[in-house]
Amino acid sequence: MASAKKKNGFSAARLFFPSASFLLSLLFIACSLTLIVFSAVHLWDAVAPGDASIRARIDITLESLALVTVALAALELGQTVIEEEIQRDAHMSAPTRVRRFLSRFMVVLVVALTIESLVLAFRFSHDTPEHLPHAAMLAVAAAALLVAWGVFIWLNRSAEELEPEAMRDAKAEDSKVQK
Repeated sequence: MASAKKKNGFSAARLFFPSASFLLSLLFIACSLTLIVFSAVHLWDAVAPGDASIRARIDITLESLALVTVALAALELGQTVIEEEIQRDAHMSAPTRVRRFLSRFMVVLVVALTIESLVLAFRFSHDTPEHLPHAAMLAVAAAALLVAWGVFIWLNRSAEELEPEAMRDAKAEDSKVQK
């Protein structure tokens, strides 16, 4: 009797986590779409006829670009969670899965931080040059994440050699997910 109760509890947990992951993915996607709409409205302010200066229009455009960058990161994160947690029914205890999930997330994060640092550097160079070190620190953080990610991949290459079947399975699932 206790075994059946334990098994039912485990089954409920196995249903809960994919469902929760799916709901969180939908929230990421909804946030992304909302940011895209806000960015489009903001961009319209930059190009709409009026008496705004070119400098103000550029600032609005840069702000719109920053919003799109965050929207892209949220959209990619939502897609990654859906693909890795739901479509593939991935178990994060497998080292190959962890590396793949982390790699997808790190690509989005490094690109978003790099774009944001460029936007800030451009804005600060014209408006408040004394804040340029802040933009530079963001760029340094993106570079440090890229280096740390590279070191992580390099140090974990031996794990891929130990589990070639897991890598083969992951590649086979890639072709199924992309169809």
